[in-house]
Amino acid sequence: MSDMERAADAIRDGDLVVYPTETVYGLGADALDPDAIERVFEAKGRDRNDPISLAVPTVERAFEFVSASPREKRFMREFLPGPITVVTTKREVVPDELTGGRPRVGVRVPDHDLALQLLDTVAPITATSANVSGRPSVTSLADLDPEIHEAAAVVLDGGETPGTASTVVDVEAGAVHREGRDAAAVRAWLNDHR
Repeated sequence: MSDMERAADAIRDGDLVVYPTETVYGLGADALDPDAIERVFEAKGRDRNDPISLAVPTVERAFEFVSASPREKRFMREFLPGPITVVTTKREVVPDELTGGRPRVGVRVPDHDLALQLLDTVAPITATSANVSGRPSVTSLADLDPEIHEAAAVVLDGGETPGTASTVVDVEAGAVHREGRDAAAVRAWLNDHR
Protein backbone atom coordinates (compact mmCIF):
# COMPACT_ATOMS: atom_id res chain seq x y z
CA MET A 1 0.00 0.00 0.00
CA SER A 2 1.36 3.44 -0.94
CA ASP A 3 1.79 6.29 1.56
CA MET A 4 -1.05 8.10 -0.25
CA GLU A 5 -3.42 5.13 0.19
CA ARG A 6 -2.40 4.86 3.85
CA ALA A 7 -3.06 8.59 4.30
CA ALA A 8 -6.53 8.37 2.71
CA ASP A 9 -7.39 5.33 4.85
CA ALA A 10 -6.17 7.13 7.99
CA ILE A 11 -8.44 10.10 7.28
CA ARG A 12 -11.40 7.79 6.62
CA ASP A 13 -10.64 6.13 9.99
CA GLY A 14 -10.77 9.48 11.81
CA ASP A 15 -7.00 9.81 12.16
CA LEU A 16 -4.69 12.75 11.39
CA VAL A 17 -2.36 13.15 8.40
CA VAL A 18 0.42 15.66 7.74
CA TYR A 19 0.43 16.75 4.08
CA PRO A 20 2.32 19.30 1.98
CA THR A 21 0.74 22.31 0.26
CA GLU A 22 2.02 25.19 -1.87
CA THR A 23 2.32 27.24 1.33
CA VAL A 24 3.25 25.18 4.42
CA TYR A 25 2.60 21.64 5.69
CA GLY A 26 -1.02 21.04 6.68
CA LEU A 27 -2.70 18.85 9.27
CA GLY A 28 -5.53 16.91 7.66
CA ALA A 29 -8.50 15.07 9.13
CA ASP A 30 -12.05 14.39 7.97
CA ALA A 31 -13.53 17.91 8.01
CA LEU A 32 -17.06 16.51 8.44
CA ASP A 33 -16.24 14.30 11.46
CA PRO A 34 -16.52 16.20 14.79
CA ASP A 35 -14.32 13.62 16.58
CA ALA A 36 -11.56 13.92 13.96
CA ILE A 37 -11.81 17.73 14.11
CA GLU A 38 -11.45 17.53 17.90
CA ARG A 39 -8.23 15.52 17.41
CA VAL A 40 -6.85 18.34 15.23
CA PHE A 41 -7.60 20.96 17.91
CA GLU A 42 -6.09 18.65 20.54
CA ALA A 43 -2.88 18.00 18.57
CA LYS A 44 -2.39 21.72 17.87
CA GLY A 45 -3.38 22.87 21.37
CA ARG A 46 -5.70 25.25 19.54
CA ASP A 47 -8.59 27.24 21.03
CA ARG A 48 -11.90 25.59 20.01
CA ASN A 49 -13.27 29.04 19.10
CA ASP A 50 -10.54 29.54 16.50
CA PRO A 51 -12.09 28.16 13.28
CA ILE A 52 -10.35 25.67 10.99
CA SER A 53 -10.67 25.79 7.21
CA LEU A 54 -11.46 22.87 4.93
CA ALA A 55 -9.71 21.76 1.74
CA VAL A 56 -11.25 20.27 -1.40
CA PRO A 57 -9.74 19.18 -4.75
CA THR A 58 -11.69 21.58 -6.99
CA VAL A 59 -13.75 24.76 -6.81
CA GLU A 60 -16.81 22.82 -7.99
CA ARG A 61 -16.44 20.36 -5.08
CA ALA A 62 -16.30 23.35 -2.71
CA PHE A 63 -19.89 24.21 -3.60
CA GLU A 64 -21.02 20.92 -1.99
CA PHE A 65 -19.93 22.36 1.36
CA VAL A 66 -20.48 26.12 1.01
CA SER A 67 -23.21 28.41 -0.33
CA ALA A 68 -21.14 30.87 -2.34
CA SER A 69 -22.57 34.06 -3.82
CA PRO A 70 -22.08 34.76 -7.56
CA ARG A 71 -19.25 37.18 -6.67
CA GLU A 72 -17.55 34.58 -4.47
CA LYS A 73 -17.89 31.97 -7.21
CA ARG A 74 -16.22 34.31 -9.74
CA PHE A 75 -13.40 34.98 -7.30
CA MET A 76 -12.89 31.30 -6.46
CA ARG A 77 -12.82 30.28 -10.12
CA GLU A 78 -10.19 32.93 -10.80
CA PHE A 79 -7.89 32.29 -7.82
CA LEU A 80 -8.28 28.59 -6.98
CA PRO A 81 -6.43 26.30 -6.89
CA GLY A 82 -3.90 28.55 -5.22
CA PRO A 83 -2.60 29.94 -1.91
CA ILE A 84 -5.89 31.59 -0.98
CA THR A 85 -8.42 30.76 1.75
CA VAL A 86 -11.91 32.04 0.91
CA VAL A 87 -14.25 32.60 3.87
CA THR A 88 -17.85 31.94 2.84
CA THR A 89 -21.17 30.62 4.15
CA LYS A 90 -21.05 26.96 5.15
CA ARG A 91 -23.71 24.43 4.32
CA GLU A 92 -25.37 22.44 7.10
CA VAL A 93 -23.19 19.39 6.35
CA VAL A 94 -20.15 21.29 7.75
CA PRO A 95 -20.07 20.74 11.54
CA ASP A 96 -20.02 23.67 13.96
CA GLU A 97 -16.95 22.08 15.59
CA LEU A 98 -14.92 23.12 12.52
CA THR A 99 -16.05 26.75 12.59
CA GLY A 100 -16.34 27.44 16.31
CA GLY A 101 -20.10 27.68 15.80
CA ARG A 102 -19.79 30.41 13.18
CA PRO A 103 -21.92 30.34 10.01
CA ARG A 104 -18.90 30.81 7.71
CA VAL A 105 -15.96 28.57 6.86
CA GLY A 106 -12.62 29.03 5.12
CA VAL A 107 -12.17 27.01 1.90
CA ARG A 108 -8.85 25.99 0.33
CA VAL A 109 -8.08 24.31 -2.99
CA PRO A 110 -4.32 23.77 -2.68
CA ASP A 111 -2.13 24.10 -5.76
CA HIS A 112 0.08 21.15 -4.86
CA ASP A 113 0.13 17.76 -6.60
CA LEU A 114 0.38 15.62 -3.44
CA ALA A 115 -2.33 17.58 -1.63
CA LEU A 116 -4.64 17.35 -4.65
CA GLN A 117 -3.94 13.64 -5.03
CA LEU A 118 -4.99 13.12 -1.40
CA LEU A 119 -8.07 15.32 -1.84
CA ASP A 120 -9.09 13.48 -5.01
CA THR A 121 -9.29 10.35 -2.84
CA VAL A 122 -10.83 11.78 0.34
CA ALA A 123 -12.38 15.24 0.88
CA PRO A 124 -13.04 17.57 2.49
CA ILE A 125 -10.18 17.52 4.96
CA THR A 126 -9.06 20.09 7.48
CA ALA A 127 -6.76 22.80 6.15
CA THR A 128 -4.72 24.10 9.05
CA SER A 129 -0.98 24.36 9.48
CA ALA A 130 0.78 21.28 10.90
CA ASN A 131 2.20 22.96 13.98
CA VAL A 132 1.35 23.48 17.62
CA SER A 133 -0.55 26.77 17.94
CA GLY A 134 1.81 29.66 18.61
CA ARG A 135 4.81 27.92 17.04
CA PRO A 136 6.10 28.62 13.51
CA SER A 137 4.47 26.95 10.51
CA VAL A 138 6.44 24.03 9.08
CA THR A 139 8.05 24.06 5.63
CA SER A 140 10.20 20.96 6.13
CA LEU A 141 9.35 17.70 7.89
CA ALA A 142 12.61 18.00 9.81
CA ASP A 143 10.97 20.93 11.67
CA LEU A 144 7.70 19.14 12.47
CA ASP A 145 6.72 19.57 16.13
CA PRO A 146 7.10 16.24 18.00
CA GLU A 147 3.52 16.56 19.27
CA ILE A 148 2.19 16.76 15.69
CA HIS A 149 4.40 13.92 14.47
CA GLU A 150 3.16 11.75 17.30
CA ALA A 151 -0.51 12.65 16.69
CA ALA A 152 -0.36 11.92 12.94
CA ALA A 153 -1.03 8.40 11.66
CA VAL A 154 0.69 9.20 8.33
CA VAL A 155 3.14 11.92 7.26
CA LEU A 156 3.34 12.64 3.51
CA ASP A 157 6.72 13.98 2.44
CA GLY A 158 6.52 16.67 -0.23
CA GLY A 159 9.99 18.07 0.35
CA GLU A 160 10.47 21.74 1.22
CA THR A 161 7.40 23.98 0.86
CA PRO A 162 7.57 27.73 0.01
CA GLY A 163 6.54 28.81 3.50
CA THR A 164 4.34 31.85 2.99
CA ALA A 165 0.87 31.31 4.47
CA SER A 166 -2.28 31.56 2.37
CA THR A 167 -4.07 34.87 2.04
CA VAL A 168 -7.40 34.71 3.88
CA VAL A 169 -10.15 36.75 2.22
CA ASP A 170 -13.84 37.44 2.81
CA VAL A 171 -14.91 38.34 -0.72
CA GLU A 172 -18.43 39.50 0.24
CA ALA A 173 -17.04 41.88 2.88
CA GLY A 174 -14.17 42.90 0.58
CA ALA A 175 -11.79 42.19 3.46
CA VAL A 176 -8.39 40.50 3.59
CA HIS A 177 -8.15 38.86 7.04
CA ARG A 178 -4.56 37.64 6.60
CA GLU A 179 -1.90 38.82 4.17
CA GLY A 180 -0.15 35.92 2.51
CA ARG A 181 0.78 34.77 -0.97
CA ASP A 182 -0.91 36.66 -3.84
CA ALA A 183 -2.39 39.26 -1.42
CA ALA A 184 -1.76 42.13 -3.87
CA ALA A 185 -3.62 40.29 -6.66
CA VAL A 186 -6.50 39.56 -4.28
CA ARG A 187 -6.75 43.22 -3.23
CA ALA A 188 -6.64 44.34 -6.87
CA TRP A 189 -9.49 41.93 -7.76
CA LEU A 190 -11.59 43.15 -4.82
CA ASN A 191 -11.08 46.76 -5.92
CA ASP A 192 -11.93 45.97 -9.56
CA HIS A 193 -15.06 43.94 -8.68
CA ARG A 194 -16.88 46.09 -6.15
